[in-house]
Formats: sequence, C-alpha cells, structure tokens
Amino acid sequence: MTQPQQSQALAELRVKIDALDQQLLSLLNQRARVAEEVGEIKRREGSPFFRPDRVAQVIEKIQGANQGPLLNQHVAAIWREIMSACLALETPQRVAVLGPQGTFCEQAAIEFFGSAANLIYCANFDEVFHATAAGTAQFGVVGMENSTEGVVARSLDLFLRSPVHVVGEVSLLVRHNLLRQTNSLEDIQVVMAHPQALAQCQNWLTQHLPQAERRAVSSNAEGARLAATDPTWAAIASERAASQFGLHIVSHAIQDEAYNRTRFAVISLPQTMAMPPASGRDCTSIVVSVPNRPGAVHDLLVPLKQHGVSMTRFESRPAKSGQWEYYFYIDIAGHPSQPAVAAALEELQRLCAYYKVLGAYPVSE
Repeated sequence: MTQPQQSQALAELRVKIDALDQQLLSLLNQRARVAEEVGEIKRREGSPFFRPDRVAQVIEKIQGANQGPLLNQHVAAIWREIMSACLALETPQRVAVLGPQGTFCEQAAIEFFGSAANLIYCANFDEVFHATAAGTAQFGVVGMENSTEGVVARSLDLFLRSPVHVVGEVSLLVRHNLLRQTNSLEDIQVVMAHPQALAQCQNWLTQHLPQAERRAVSSNAEGARLAATDPTWAAIASERAASQFGLHIVSHAIQDEAYNRTRFAVISLPQTMAMPPASGRDCTSIVVSVPNRPGAVHDLLVPLKQHGVSMTRFESRPAKSGQWEYYFYIDIAGHPSQPAVAAALEELQRLCAYYKVLGAYPVSE
C-alpha cells in the first residue's frame, strides 16, 4: 500500500472512530438519565446510593460478556468510571483520604470509588478516621498493611476507639520513585517520604544516597510537595505525585522488594453503610483481648480449628494500660452469615475480655 493509500485508509478509520465515539456518548448519556431516575427512587426510599456489591456484580457481568479485544481488567476500569460518573449525578460520594494529592491512599480511593468521588484530603490517618466518624466524609480510606513492612500500626490502634467499620479493601501494587526538581542524583541532601516508604527503600537509599538525610513526613505526596520547594531535597513517591508537583522521576521503582503491595481499608459508619453481604470471597476482621492467664491465646484458635475456619492474619498491639496487656487483630476467611464462621465467632467471643468485629467485606484481588 502506497503512502497516499495508507493516509486515506487511516482517515477513513478515524471517521469510523469519531462516529462510534458519538454513539458511545449518546448511550452513556442515556445510561446517566436512567441513573438519575434510580437516584430519585433511592432518595424516596432512603436506600443507600453507593453499593460496592452492586458495582462488583455489574462489572463481573460485563466481563463475562466481553468478547475482546479489550482485556477484562481494562473493561473493569472503564465500567467503574462510568458507574462513578453516574453515581455522582445521584449524589457525590465524600471520601476522606491521606493527602495531599498524589498519595497511594488517593489512588486506592479512586480505584474503589472512581474518579468522580469527592475526595477530602487529610493530614494523617487520625484525621481520616475523625472525618469519617463525624460525617464530614461518608467513607474513608486508610492504609492497613504492607507486604514488606507489615501492618500500619496507627490504623489498627485507631479502630479501637472509633465507631467506624471496614466495608471494603483495595490492594495496590506500590512502586516507589525518587522525585526531584532536577533529573540527577547529585547533591541530594535530604530524602523525604512516609516512614513506611523510607523503610521499603532502605537498601536502595544506602547504596545510591548513603550521605543523604532520610526525613520522615506525613505522606509521600507531602514529601513530593516539599521537594518541589528546594533543589537539594528529593522525595519518594508515585508517578502521580511527580505529575502533580512538576518533579522529575530521577529513578523508577526503587523499592527493595519488586512485589510490594499495600492493603487499604475502606471505612464508614454502620449507619452510612451496613456490613456488605457475603460475596463468596470475604474476610472478617476482629479485634479481641483475653484474660492474662496461661494458654489464653492458644484457646482463641481452638474454635476456628473446630469449625474449619481459616485464620489469614494475627497481629498483636499493646493495650497501653501499663499491665503488659495486648489486643489481638485477627482476619479470618469467610463471612459471619456463613454458619461455620458464625459458630466459631460465637465461641471465640465467650473467651474474650474484649471483642469487636471491625468488618466483613470482599477481599481485593
């Protein structure tokens, strides 16, 4: 095919794409108008506007009908944005996240709620919990666990005195990048990031920037914001933060572990969103304490074993009572509506001095 023929063929294909775009826009607006009608009915009935189980059902059904060439993961991303935009017409979802813009917490919120959500940026996870509990935000997103550094201890502690519960989770593949005003590793005096990010990149920093001060800040995005103010400062943050603050990505993916994931919890008041129904792949999170006697912790595990319930996480945190007492955070596979899980939890509760269900929710893929 000659160059003029190729240009003609390309022009014709672009005309087809333009026509298809117009059809898509028309259909999307039709869907949006139906969504507005749904919103009116929900408003009259007092039904919840946002239902993540419904979002998951729609996406699963669409993926099942997908004939390609679009990959199912891309289909899911497209439909999540469509549903987010339509939900915003019914009522925008207010979601508290760790700020400023460009944090992985923000990214997790967008992945769960879509980019049409109204994000409220907080200085730390304490503020995220407070905003959600006070009703300033309908939902919050907080870091819970990293595959390299383990649990986010502050989040676990905050659950003890907060009325919120977990209604969902997001697991993100976290890639840390070194950001700076200039595209060079020379003359960097300070590297700023959240303490978890500094720990996740310590080997790389020791090898490449051994003389630089490692300074902990409230979030990686805050480190990026500060790095934009001084040419001798650098930050560890996301590509999103680099774009947000106009910084160069001096080095990509500097985390010590290639498979570095962080698990985020989506929280809300029970009156805002009740416990999601069983999805078939659920996690139930509880926190307990037991009397200080020999074998007490072992006894906690017996009901789970007897009823065939799998424990997927077990963490301890000091009760800060001065008496060497501890709270135990336990994740189990399953949902309280399942008979075996319900029976195990009922027996376990009888053994505890303190018992609280933090939430039951579908696990993130």
